[in-house]
Amino acid sequence: MSVYDFTVKDRKGNEINLSEYAGKVLLIVNTATGCGFTPHYEPLEAMYKEFKEQGFEILDFPCNQFANQAPGSEDEIHEFCTVKFGTEFPQFAKIDVNGETALPLFAYLATEKPFEGFGSGLKFAMLKKFSNMNNKTFGDKAYIKWNFTKFLVNRQGEVVARFEPTADMEDVRKAVAEELKK
Repeated sequence: MSVYDFTVKDRKGNEINLSEYAGKVLLIVNTATGCGFTPHYEPLEAMYKEFKEQGFEILDFPCNQFANQAPGSEDEIHEFCTVKFGTEFPQFAKIDVNGETALPLFAYLATEKPFEGFGSGLKFAMLKKFSNMNNKTFGDKAYIKWNFTKFLVNRQGEVVARFEPTADMEDVRKAVAEELKK
C-alpha cells in the first residue's frame, strides 16, 4: 500500500486519486488559518517555489479539529492563504484527521510514521498539554496531534518522514531537498 492508493477531494469537491502524483516527492500537511503555526505557510510556499520544477508537491488539507482554528469554508480558507501568503500549492477540501471521521489518508500516514513527541522545553510542553486535552475525545484514533503536521512521501508513494509542527522548517526543507536527489 502507498499514498497512491487513496482518493481525496479537492476544495471544489472533485475526487482526486493521489496516483496523479506518482513519481513526485510530496509533503502532505494538515493546516489551519488561525493557528500559531499558520506562519508555516510562508516557508512552505518558499519550498514549493524552490522545488516544484524538480518534481515536488505540497498537498494542503485544512482541518478544524484543533481548537476550531480553521472555521472558514474551503473558499474562505483558500482566499486567506493565497492573499496573505501567496500560496500556489494544491489545497484540498477541509477534512478531519482524527476520530471515526478521519480521512483514511491521514490514518495511513500516521500509522506509517507514528507520533514521537513535540520536542523538549516550555513551548513544547504547552503544546503537548493542549494536544492531550484536544485529542482525549479521539482515543486510539488521535492520529495527528496538532495543526501543521507534515509527512514527507518519496517518489514511490512511501512515507519516509514525519515532522511535527514544532520541527524547524529548515530541517523540513533539507529533508525535502535530500529526498528530491534520490
